[in-house]
Amino acid sequence: MTPSLLTRVMRDADVARNLPMPHWDVLVRQARHANLLGRLHHHLAAARVAVPERPARHLLSAATMAARQHLSVRYEVRTLLEVLEPLQGPLVLLKGAAYVMAGLPAASGRVFADVDILVARERLDEAESLLTVQGWSGDKLGAYDQRYYRRWMHELPPLQHLFRGTALDVHHTILPPTSRSHVDAAALLKDSVELPGSPGVYVLAPVDMVLHSAAHLFHEGEPDNLLRDLSDLDLLMRHFGSQADFWPRLLARAEAHGLAGALRLALRYCQQELQTPVPPEVMQRSGADRSASWRERMLDFMYARALRPMHATASDAWTAWACRALYVRSHWLRMPLPLLAYHLLHKALRPAHTEALEDNRH
Repeated sequence: MTPSLLTRVMRDADVARNLPMPHWDVLVRQARHANLLGRLHHHLAAARVAVPERPARHLLSAATMAARQHLSVRYEVRTLLEVLEPLQGPLVLLKGAAYVMAGLPAASGRVFADVDILVARERLDEAESLLTVQGWSGDKLGAYDQRYYRRWMHELPPLQHLFRGTALDVHHTILPPTSRSHVDAAALLKDSVELPGSPGVYVLAPVDMVLHSAAHLFHEGEPDNLLRDLSDLDLLMRHFGSQADFWPRLLARAEAHGLAGALRLALRYCQQELQTPVPPEVMQRSGADRSASWRERMLDFMYARALRPMHATASDAWTAWACRALYVRSHWLRMPLPLLAYHLLHKALRPAHTEALEDNRH
């Protein structure tokens, strides 16, 4: 497929110079549907691209909203540090909150729905109790989903603060224990890095941060955010790629965590879609430069459609099918076949009004 206008502009901001106004309209719509409107603002500003007044208002508004979210995240992190202080361990941030607190390029214009943290599994009950006392509630889900999270997933049921309305995901690892990848959660915590100027606040080591982003994208990514998540990976690898021995350590760590497959896809599609500068030897060693098997060709076909803005101007007749197929694939990677069949059957048979009623109660 021909790259979308947004993808071409994210690759090279000069593509946006002298765009006719109808193309600006398409670009703004695609970026909004990909949750990349704020990042696009910073991308174009860094390249000193003159943006016409009307699209500029949309871009600036999105960037301003992202900046306000970042302020909110900083407040929530300070609060969580106090609430979880009795655990006497590090507060390890994941994904968007980690990018913001660490001041990484991947925080640029980044919007997200929740704060994600990592807690040792043996301290999970204590952490939940401390959070509940301070107003965090996880009772929005029904009984089945509560059991599903607590028995099979890598995190507690999503928590929401009763007064501030902010959302929190408490992880004990980065993939479900039932998944085909066996991530060493203890190693993630052990190698986490304390942020300068923020005592007690930690983020994953650079290689683990990249691998978590890759695992999230290719094991459980949501269609609306796949291109945004790929952009995160692109910015992380561009930033960390200049560090000595980063690439060899990334490959070795991927093998140790059972995430070589996710990393291979991350390298392959970052380079294909966003022209991420990955060393040729890394592409070769990871197998990211090959698509010999029918499975790999099928993945190429599906991700060529899913790693795009979820907008009519960037879709074709196969896009909806590709997104559904990748949704099933993500569950296949996360749980054994009997559990997968049971879970998908339960979701399919659950009355459509049930979830709406549960949401309306809150």
